Amino acid sequence: MIRKSDFTPAWWLRNGNAQTLWPVLFRSRRVEGLRRERLELPDGDFLDLDWGPARAGAVVILFHGLEGSSRSHYAAGLLNTLASAGYQGIVAHFRGCSGESNRLARSYTAGETGDISHVVRAVRQHCPDRVLITIGFSLGGNAMLRWLAQSPTPAEVLCAAAVSVPYDLSCAADRLKTGFSRVYQGYLLRKLKRSTLRKTGMPGFPISRATVSGCDSIRSFDDRVTAPLHGYRGVAEYYHIASSRQYLKTIGTPTLLLHARDDPFMSIEAIPHASELAPSIEMELSERGGHVGFVSGPLPVRPRYWIEQRLLRWLAEQQTEPD
Repeated sequence: MIRKSDFTPAWWLRNGNAQTLWPVLFRSRRVEGLRRERLELPDGDFLDLDWGPARAGAVVILFHGLEGSSRSHYAAGLLNTLASAGYQGIVAHFRGCSGESNRLARSYTAGETGDISHVVRAVRQHCPDRVLITIGFSLGGNAMLRWLAQSPTPAEVLCAAAVSVPYDLSCAADRLKTGFSRVYQGYLLRKLKRSTLRKTGMPGFPISRATVSGCDSIRSFDDRVTAPLHGYRGVAEYYHIASSRQYLKTIGTPTLLLHARDDPFMSIEAIPHASELAPSIEMELSERGGHVGFVSGPLPVRPRYWIEQRLLRWLAEQQTEPD
């Protein structure tokens, strides 16, 4: 099902770039009471989980976007909102995203499902009697949707939500090469190259510094670095297999998708059609909102972050017992 979102953009942030940049530049990322837990993985690597303020309600695991962390504006904001509503929030960092390089040459991809499974199992063991919910943003949302398509049982996760997902990775890579979106590509590419260059001194690291430094786009980075490090034959195979769009019809978990048609990280051609969605999926489309923006409110000094309030309503609806 696809329906029109009830989001109304702030009058002072009328386009996708303004919606995208405002929270990045001006929103506080402070979260009180974060507690870090290291999750050791069977392959010798690790994942870091940041637990938000202790609460007794349902446990909500957040999966961040490309090169994100618990300090990303959307993660920090939602952790605070969840805590205020009585939920236990957790940010699961993908490999190498918690401020410390991971131990192995590999890192993470848009199609990563194994690490998500490890996180969910670990949290379930820690909180065996509590409702578990997952929420993914951007690249993390894409990976989470692929994981959901592997049919976790209701005992594993009650429901899920994903925001500003690049459903078609090739479309997203093309969009980032055009217009003002090149600014976002440059920012993300610098972060990716910097984190990878830190690892090129590892014994046996299979990619040279020159190769990493020579990447001039997200697509070229994924072709020369991401794909070979993670067992893909090239960027075309990586984007085809890892894109979540083709798996949406097989998801059985109640899932909310929030997306804006003016998202500057991808073209409207990447947005799935209703026929591609499983009956368990509700997609809400808005004309405005940008990429993980969705800022409303009458004045810049009092912005409101609609995503968080919409997600709280969704969580409450999913936990309400039917009459």
